[in-house]
Amino acid sequence: MRTSRIVPTGTIREFGSEEIIVSKTDLKGIIRYTNEVFSRVAGYSREELIGSPHSLIRHPDMPGGVFRYLWQRIESGHEVFALVKNLCKDGAGYWVLAHVTPSFDRAGHIVGYHSNRRRPEHGWISAIEPLYARMRAIESGHQRPAVAAEASLEALGRELADLQTTYDAYIWQLIRHRDNGVRAVTA
Repeated sequence: MRTSRIVPTGTIREFGSEEIIVSKTDLKGIIRYTNEVFSRVAGYSREELIGSPHSLIRHPDMPGGVFRYLWQRIESGHEVFALVKNLCKDGAGYWVLAHVTPSFDRAGHIVGYHSNRRRPEHGWISAIEPLYARMRAIESGHQRPAVAAEASLEALGRELADLQTTYDAYIWQLIRHRDNGVRAVTA
């Protein structure tokens, strides 16, 4: 587990377009499984990752409102796709298109979460960064992280409602159109 705050370096790490980063967590977000790609890209040994909170790799550029949305979706039994910037052990960052799903037992109860992450297209990142920056600006006006995350999630909902879309639909629009000039949320 991380013992001191990692300072982002501004460097972005890439990984192969054919590679998939995989992790599984329990209901509290504690990592129970990682694949080799996750370990290599994030710069942690599998031993360091297993038993650590998944938030270990949370990059400060990511608005808490996106994670609030993600947790609301998966805790209610839905999958979610999200563009996420993660933080490596050495301070580098890396972007992923995350597909997070709840894992169910035979009785239909959620027992954990499974995430597959692929390398996103650069155009998707360019489209989402201004939106995430606005969300972080909203969060900076609040001292309590939970209040900040809720405020930025509400702002995200308003911006996307003005465009008559949702976060899920917006991410899918980016994915379907690749780097061909999909309109970024610019409200």
